[in-house]
Amino acid sequence: MYSVHNKNIHESPFRNLNQINESTGMRMKIKSLVQSLMIFVFLLVTAAAVAQTNIIQGKVTDDKNQPVAGATIEIKGSQTATLSKDDGSFILNVPANAKTLQVSFVGYATQDVAITGDDLSISLKPSQQALEEVVVIGYGTARKKDLTGAMVTINEKNFNKGIMTNPDQLIQGKTPGVMVINNTGQPGGTVTVRIRGNSSIRASNNPLFVLDGIPMSGNSPLPAGRGDFSSDRGNPLTYLNPGDIASMDILKDASATAIYGSRGANGVVLITTKKGKAGQPIISAGASVGTSRIREYPQILDAARFREAVKFYTPNDAATADFGSNVDAFEAITRSAITQNYYADVAGGTEHGKYRLSGGYMNQNGIIIGSQLKKYTANFTGNFRFLENRRLGLDFALFVTQLNNKYAPISAMVGSQGNVISQALQWNPTRPLRDEKGNPTFVSTTTRNPLASIDAFKDQAVTNTIVANIAPYYKITDELEYKFMYSAMRQTGSRRGMYRAGLINPSSANNEEAFISNNAETNQQMTHTLSYNKQINPDLSINAVAGYEYLDYDFDNNSSYGRGFNYLGLDYWNYLQYTTVSTREIASYRSPTNQLQSEFLRGAFNYLDRYLLTATVRRDGSTKFGKNYKYAVFPSLAFAWNVAEEGFLKGNSNINQLKFRVGWGKTGNQEFLSGASLNRFVFGTGVYNQTNIKNDNLKWETSTTLNVGIDFAVLHNRISGSIDYFNKTTTDALFEQTLAPPGPAGRIWVNLEGEIINKGVEIALTGNIIRKNGWNWDLSANATFLKNSVSGLLGYYETAALRGQGFSGVTGQRMVNDQPLNVWYLAKFEGIDPETGMSMYRGLDGSVSTKNDPATNKFYLNSPNPKTLLGVSTNLSYKKFSFAANINGALGHYLFNNTAATTLGVSNLSARNIGSAFFNTAVKESTSNSAAPSDRYLEKGNYMKMANMTFSYKVGDIGSTLRNFNISLTGQNLFVITKYTGFDPEVNTDGSSGGIASLGIEYLPYPPARTILLGINFSL
Repeated sequence: MYSVHNKNIHESPFRNLNQINESTGMRMKIKSLVQSLMIFVFLLVTAAAVAQTNIIQGKVTDDKNQPVAGATIEIKGSQTATLSKDDGSFILNVPANAKTLQVSFVGYATQDVAITGDDLSISLKPSQQALEEVVVIGYGTARKKDLTGAMVTINEKNFNKGIMTNPDQLIQGKTPGVMVINNTGQPGGTVTVRIRGNSSIRASNNPLFVLDGIPMSGNSPLPAGRGDFSSDRGNPLTYLNPGDIASMDILKDASATAIYGSRGANGVVLITTKKGKAGQPIISAGASVGTSRIREYPQILDAARFREAVKFYTPNDAATADFGSNVDAFEAITRSAITQNYYADVAGGTEHGKYRLSGGYMNQNGIIIGSQLKKYTANFTGNFRFLENRRLGLDFALFVTQLNNKYAPISAMVGSQGNVISQALQWNPTRPLRDEKGNPTFVSTTTRNPLASIDAFKDQAVTNTIVANIAPYYKITDELEYKFMYSAMRQTGSRRGMYRAGLINPSSANNEEAFISNNAETNQQMTHTLSYNKQINPDLSINAVAGYEYLDYDFDNNSSYGRGFNYLGLDYWNYLQYTTVSTREIASYRSPTNQLQSEFLRGAFNYLDRYLLTATVRRDGSTKFGKNYKYAVFPSLAFAWNVAEEGFLKGNSNINQLKFRVGWGKTGNQEFLSGASLNRFVFGTGVYNQTNIKNDNLKWETSTTLNVGIDFAVLHNRISGSIDYFNKTTTDALFEQTLAPPGPAGRIWVNLEGEIINKGVEIALTGNIIRKNGWNWDLSANATFLKNSVSGLLGYYETAALRGQGFSGVTGQRMVNDQPLNVWYLAKFEGIDPETGMSMYRGLDGSVSTKNDPATNKFYLNSPNPKTLLGVSTNLSYKKFSFAANINGALGHYLFNNTAATTLGVSNLSARNIGSAFFNTAVKESTSNSAAPSDRYLEKGNYMKMANMTFSYKVGDIGSTLRNFNISLTGQNLFVITKYTGFDPEVNTDGSSGGIASLGIEYLPYPPARTILLGINFSL
């Protein structure tokens, strides 16, 4: 049965006064903001009525003198624009001082047209624009036609739409080889990003993100919580405002990423922010408001079915388990959550000095009561050129962000009490949630009321981020340029939590707890580059860069904790000294030295625009590695053949691009603990103990990649695409292990024998299907076929902590030879014994019994790694109306439904609720049948999701002041087609064990939301 469903969620009629006041205040704020926006627009329209404008008209035709419908005609240097009609004609109001129009259309060269009169004839020519486009590569730029590596550029117009708190969400499903998983529905929550799959056992598998040339550390500034507090650490990129991002370039193979050496093994994502443009100052603004509701959650019994289940399984409890009500606890802890987002920027300047200043505010309420993200962002960039010859330049940028988070008590690390999600799922639907006084009903210390848990936990955090960079450069000759960039990043995070245990258990009212935790990170970068671009002769050109880079990362943390409060009306973290002395804890941490210095060189050669060669080498030295392996060299070599430039194809208007690429290279992975190669110690009360043993021979984890690809574009670029095959082998895997006796106590980092192989095929195809009579329809699709395996390991390594009642210390995945990474290692479930009602399992000898012995009945069963990734995007427009949709999905992987395994089984009866799937009258399962880590709960994770869908109407100019007024309606996370029975197949609850990452576990996550968003944007 496919899951394409919705649940009508109603607010609980029992709300405390604070919640009512909060909701009323929110409505008043929204009303006030909308009224202010309407007044602002009215004043602008009034001012526009007296502005001076000219009306010009014209016609746009192609190279065969046929009319071009849907061409964009805009005033250069502004955002005032219109579209040509079916017969190619257009009419446009322009300011009296406007000098030039810019005309563009898909498949044709963008053309500047001087405004020489009020009736213009414009002829467009077929274009190689897509090939001549300049894209960002590591430490420089290059023409798209000169690229030899596997990379994809996604521009702002192709980003996903909706509530986007993190940059990585903008590219989900947009390009082959890139998997983006929203791990949680928590506003600003963690995201898993993988480029061409997993390739490391112990080190990070995350790609390197580079912001305008600044490599990010990948650390989250948010301190970890404690106990049953939220375990989500947040996304380290949340501080960026997606509205400030112009494009994202994804480097996938070693020939593209080797310039980043020891940090390029998992791919690189280059984030380029918006900059000022020459021209008069332009103000752009946008606002949106939306509402989010829970999309779906696991099917549980309603009150009537619960009564039936109790009578069937535990008839003796039928009377005592029925409290006469009919409630849905999950609905009670959720809400219709309002999100507001406001954004504005001003940009302008001359060819000698350009600037851009932007600001943004987001207030996203989570669908679980009490959760929220407020985000304040500001960005200022400048690009200036000095001296009479304009050879001296200066670029600078400043990013400032504050995040204010509030968290619901949803933790993956909870014990038998569960978190608010499990408490709501298990709540007896016949029991009232509140008593006659309106207070949460008390049951027991282990059967908790989810409303009481929401009231009992107060968990909030403030993080501040400042990123600044300054980059002077000097053009020594027309071909040779020196550039120096200095950047600094400072992040601080302060988290405060308090737990009013007395609201859960009145006997604990004098033993309540609180904590304060603070993180701080300071990163610095200094990069010197010397770039050389020379057309040696009509046949040969060279693009080269040499550089030196120094990076320094510094992180520290401190925390305080106490227990023994009684409630005095104040937040406990404000008087930790009031706690019982024996319960107090203090801790602090400072990361060992983490520095990297590098030299790099890249040369790109273009001969006859047909034969392209790129060679790269980088030498990295890192403090993370043993003294015998401080430095390593990472080379790459790539060749491309532009077949379309050969004489037998050149001039063929139907073949615009045909390029074959082959590349080879080595990259590294050093994303693991600083100080891993050194003796390290941990401090206790008055003592310290060794926790890590030095290893002078610890070295890089190295990945060697072979990539073969083809790029093509035909029919005036109306159909374009690429096909890539890659084979990536990772060796010297980094791992932390315990020494066998009689070795010293503590752990040691080593390089493992063996290799991890990732290989696959990526296909991307884009077509401009219709472009006539005012209609334009583009359709893009991509698919990735992946396979990975492990070989040569000595022994095996376990991970994937499965949690919940009866699952203490249980893991479900292994890293083992001749299997995929993180292969599931579980018992094989053979149904319920009709005589005893107990689970039956298959033994390694083929026998079937109710005996559950991990030593004799565990098997390697499927993989959590998707075999296929899919993405489909489409854009359809007709005159001023447009529609865009984005679908993404994954196939061929298996997820462990840990929520069903330990939260929804029949052993809950008769005190707690169960999952609908477990109520089976055909075979009576015993209520004493305990859950076990078996493939009973291993489900296919195949899914296709309607990620976002947007309808928009381009009102156009209102007068001559309010320009490009646009209205849009976006639906996000609308539905998912899947057979998976949990919350969402797009999930990845942290189940890491011993530092080894897991994949594919769902355990009581923050549920996904469906969002409807109404937005406007315009410019002045």
